[in-house]
Amino acid sequence: MKNDYLLIILHSDQTIFTFKDVCLLWGQTDSNFVKKKLYRYVKAGKLVAVRRGIYAKDHNYDPYELAVKIYTPAYISFETVLGAAGITFQYYSQIFVASYQSRDIECDGQVYAILRMKESILTNLKGIEVRKNYSIATPERAFLDVLYHQKSYHFDNLRSLDWERVYDILHIYGGNRRMERALNEQYQAFKRDVE
Repeated sequence: MKNDYLLIILHSDQTIFTFKDVCLLWGQTDSNFVKKKLYRYVKAGKLVAVRRGIYAKDHNYDPYELAVKIYTPAYISFETVLGAAGITFQYYSQIFVASYQSRDIECDGQVYAILRMKESILTNLKGIEVRKNYSIATPERAFLDVLYHQKSYHFDNLRSLDWERVYDILHIYGGNRRMERALNEQYQAFKRDVE
């Protein structure tokens, strides 16, 4: 009986929990009760306090899951996705995240580069994959997110992009003419490269 609350967390498929997540999991509205329980579990080494208000079952948590819990709403994007898709060859040790403010945050030795997106873009799910415990941009959406943030950017390999999807997602950026011009330039460079 004594560990029922802990078991609820340990049996969850999540590896990272915000204070709010725990309240919902436990069906508790008494925040003081939840705070005391969490404090005891952390002190006893049964949970890990990763950051203020964010807890993990242990140190083997999914860093992508933590990345989207620091600020919500959020999704993994930018160079993290582009590197995995082979669109950029430069290695970045930080995990890039789109959210409602910009900040670099370090947790457990991992740097999270959080970049601000306009709310209308951030909350639009076009080009976002919802995975088990986090959301991540498709390569096409990450490509556009980078163009949204950077006036000029060198992409190493645009061959894996689905250009039809890129142009389909473009409208969520609200008719940004600078971005449209940059996209068209990238597309023309891509076409010259494959000819």
